[in-house]
Amino acid sequence: MKQTEEFRKFVKEHAGDDLTRLLLSASRYPSIDVPFAADQIAARRQIREKLPSWYANDALLFPSKISAEQCSSEQTALYKQRLVAESDTLCDLTGGLGIDSYYFSRKARQITYIERFPAYCDAARNNFSALGVDNITVVEGDSSELASRLPRVDAFYIDPARRGEGNKRVYALQDCEPDLPALLPELFRHAPKVIAKLSPMADIQQTLELLPGTTEVHVLSVKNECKELLFVMECETAVTLPVIHCINYDSSGREEAFAFTLQDERSEVLQLADQIGRFFYEPNASLLKAGAFKSVAVRFGLAKLHVSSHLYTSDTVVEDFPGRCFVVEEVYPFSGKLCKSLSKDIPQANMTVRNFPLSVEELRKRTKITDGGNVYLFATTLADSSKILVKCSKL
Repeated sequence: MKQTEEFRKFVKEHAGDDLTRLLLSASRYPSIDVPFAADQIAARRQIREKLPSWYANDALLFPSKISAEQCSSEQTALYKQRLVAESDTLCDLTGGLGIDSYYFSRKARQITYIERFPAYCDAARNNFSALGVDNITVVEGDSSELASRLPRVDAFYIDPARRGEGNKRVYALQDCEPDLPALLPELFRHAPKVIAKLSPMADIQQTLELLPGTTEVHVLSVKNECKELLFVMECETAVTLPVIHCINYDSSGREEAFAFTLQDERSEVLQLADQIGRFFYEPNASLLKAGAFKSVAVRFGLAKLHVSSHLYTSDTVVEDFPGRCFVVEEVYPFSGKLCKSLSKDIPQANMTVRNFPLSVEELRKRTKITDGGNVYLFATTLADSSKILVKCSKL
């Protein structure tokens, strides 16, 4: 897996090509491995937005398109640096494309990268060298088989593969490779800390039961889309109430952060709204995933519309709310008659439904309101079970 100047130039010149046509025209370029070049172009398209610094470096190689699809983004990889100290040694048990190993290496003292696929190891050696990294050791092998011979380190990092037979996606932790709950006791014999990156589809409370010693959970979202769950486990720790950190990076890169425990959530006394106030709030994806439904209301002095609606209101503005904030313009009691006439006042709107009997598509069909514009329309249910539509503008 090597590059020449001619190969780099070819990839750059054909970056915008139709890849099927490019492959069909391979005979025109006898000195170029066109299938490999097409893979590089496809992988680069995958990382253009989420890994801009890697995309800008034409010396980097990608062992497969799927490696680029599944790797961490630059923002989430940088966030993980907070989980290690500058003096730490860390072993990445599922090296993959090497994004997390690379960003850990920018802070931690020494990194061991382990990967079972030779092509990925070759790419990692090339890329770490091209990036000027000298504190990562690449080891080819299966971390499950190497378990008893793993190095003694300050922390292990693991991102279990979430695809099973036939490349089918799996979400249950025991179905991923390696099987983290089974491997965990052996890992704790070699390190006091284990950091696991898990699917954003995983159930947090169920996962906590499978991973004893969890001290922290980090729910990472980018542009209000949940991307990763990070579980931090510590050996011989009897923590029963891990802190859950909800992190969202908005479109400008600004970080929204909120932390709570499940005990906080259970014990908070919720105030339900008897009417809609001047301001309206929708929590970001990390809070919704983590289930901080009561905690966020109490922390920011907000009234919740309904136990199951997960929308909030207030008469005075809360500017640092971790989510979207709106000014309320109109509240409509929902009815069939309203559906027939509403498009005259609101021909276009960004529509959201929460705890409502109709989907967005069904509501659009009934109201004839098209998508887009500067109006935001929320369809939801109040504490007295009445159905309403709330017309808002962004704060």
